Amino acid sequence: MHTTYFNWSSGKDSSLALYYILQEKDFEVTKLLTTVNKDYERVSMHGLREELLDLQVDSLDIPLEKIKLPAQVSMSSYNEAMRTTVSKLVGDGYTHCVFGDIFLEDLKKYREDQLQPSGIQCVFPLWKRNTKELLLEFIALGFKAITVCVNAKYLDESFCGRVLDASFLNDLPPNVDPCGENGEFHTFVYDGPIFKHPIQFEIGEKILRGYEPSKNEDDNCFAKDQEDNRNWDASFWYCDLKPI
Repeated sequence: MHTTYFNWSSGKDSSLALYYILQEKDFEVTKLLTTVNKDYERVSMHGLREELLDLQVDSLDIPLEKIKLPAQVSMSSYNEAMRTTVSKLVGDGYTHCVFGDIFLEDLKKYREDQLQPSGIQCVFPLWKRNTKELLLEFIALGFKAITVCVNAKYLDESFCGRVLDASFLNDLPPNVDPCGENGEFHTFVYDGPIFKHPIQFEIGEKILRGYEPSKNEDDNCFAKDQEDNRNWDASFWYCDLKPI
């Protein structure tokens, strides 16, 4: 059995990928890994409060290791922090890691290239699956999720803070991937078959935030999470969820 850690985002793709990998006899997932914005104490990219991440992990009952990064961090600094963490994980006996990526070839290659020197093997349980079918399966399995961040380039405010269900899927514009794989939206999963109990929260305010791209590509540490950094997505709606 392979000693495995899981790259946990707190969202739907991670949850479904973890659901699958936990059923595989060849992998033993004994650690989750999440990047957190230490300046704002929120999950990177998603904007989720760190307290809700902690409650989520408690319900999963799998130990979590946080990589705490400043709000402004260069790609080189991000890669160095990841290398340091992975080196420690290798020393602890980890041989495999799991990601929830579905079809972004560049992102998959980036992950594999970064981990290849360490000998860590990447596993992608959702790779090349039909995203509409994945979302329908996610819902059918009993997972519950809510959008916490939506890209204003693709979706308006009404999609922010909305529960993922059949009507959500039906209302998505044709140019938006059903799983938001191109960064159109991010989610927080608060219940489902991998959780011991649901996570309780209340919906807070919605806010539109704008960002300016750095002129130095090295400063865009999460550029790999976008389909094409040359087409910078500068405006996002965030829904603040508060733990109860």
